[in-house]
Amino acid sequence: MIGRVADFISRYELFTPGQRVGVAVSGGADSVCLLHVLLELASRWALKLSVLHLDHRIRGEESAGDAGFVRELAGRLALPLHAREVDVPGLQAESRGNLEQAAREARRAFFLECLSNGLVERVATGHTRTDQAETVLFRLLRGSGTAGLAGILPVTREGIVRPLLDVERGEVEALLRERGIGWREDLTNRDLGYARNRIRHKLLPELAKDWNPALTKVLAQTAALARDEELYWEPLIADLSRKLLTRRGNAVLLSAEALRGQPPPVARRLIRRAVEEAKGDLRRLDFGHVEDILRLAGERQGHGRIMAPGLDVLRSFDRLRMAPAESLSAPARNYRTPLVAPGLTDAPDGSVRLLTTLSGAKPAGGLDWDRLPRPLELRNWRPGDQYRPVGEERAERIKSMFQEHKIPLWERRTWPVVTGGGTIVWSRQFGPAAEYAAGPDSRLALSIEEAEPDRPA
Repeated sequence: MIGRVADFISRYELFTPGQRVGVAVSGGADSVCLLHVLLELASRWALKLSVLHLDHRIRGEESAGDAGFVRELAGRLALPLHAREVDVPGLQAESRGNLEQAAREARRAFFLECLSNGLVERVATGHTRTDQAETVLFRLLRGSGTAGLAGILPVTREGIVRPLLDVERGEVEALLRERGIGWREDLTNRDLGYARNRIRHKLLPELAKDWNPALTKVLAQTAALARDEELYWEPLIADLSRKLLTRRGNAVLLSAEALRGQPPPVARRLIRRAVEEAKGDLRRLDFGHVEDILRLAGERQGHGRIMAPGLDVLRSFDRLRMAPAESLSAPARNYRTPLVAPGLTDAPDGSVRLLTTLSGAKPAGGLDWDRLPRPLELRNWRPGDQYRPVGEERAERIKSMFQEHKIPLWERRTWPVVTGGGTIVWSRQFGPAAEYAAGPDSRLALSIEEAEPDRPA
């Protein structure tokens, strides 16, 4: 078994020589086995091992007992210990979320902190082939696509590695018993109230008994096939994402026409990438949500909107906007502030910055400084606003101009206009009002252009 672990480490390049590796040890059989196996293999890669332990305080005195067991184990093996306590039940109560999910997020945050602050260069966890099979079956039942069926990755982008992923749980326990190595039993792993435990103790054994004794291996192979598929797609989708996805503050924009032009496997992966960039993860996003977004992109007129878990997707004309759900549900933000002329003016909400310059030249799009009514003010567009841009015969509602120029809905809320004495004298894209435009007889002309805001909207 140890030879297979060494081969797995080499095949997936989990370690490079001399790395500092934090071994995540909960006290359970898998993590204790992982620690002893890596101790035996450490010299091959000159690894510098330490022990990581998170006391999640879910099981009261038992959790404290796990922490004491790991502390004693690290001391006996003369390994540095990095331990932390997190009140996961308290966090779960605050967020009203799932306790298992809260515990996973706390562990992950701890591991990523150890990696980001340079304490370790790799975090090794004790996930086995049995865990992989349970994960794949769980995700299959929930309707995951190939990305989800890839299951537990051998190595993540952040540096979390799983050296035991080619080893079954029975082999782990057999090795520990053979060597007389003790471990801690987590009684919650027997609680059938948890979906994963029902899969582990009931569904998977029944399927293996009635359908395929090698089911664990078959499911792990399915994960490997799905993982290879995703590895093939990854550089292609990354390249397309750089070309087609645009970040705007907390939102990601995408052309609906460009999405429609992609084959379905590409379009679905582009949507998943956009969602991940917009809300930070793909949690609770299923096949139906992706298909809903594809259908929304297929509509060629008007506007549309769908909600997915933690996500708000809005289509306006040919643009799709994906953003965290709370961003578009916020109340409309009206702003107004005196215009600095000449100089820089920032909208109070940070969405717009205008640069105004004054010169004796008569630039196209400039305003006659002497004829401008005062005071000058920057504000956002409001329903009912209208004015006559240069080149137009009569005043027109700005809302009608939005329609004519296909301005997406989300850009309109903070759309800047400049007023003089309460009258609109300039608007983004549509330019100066004809009555106040600089001409041949103007002594001074005021030019208005947009600069990059200090912070995103």
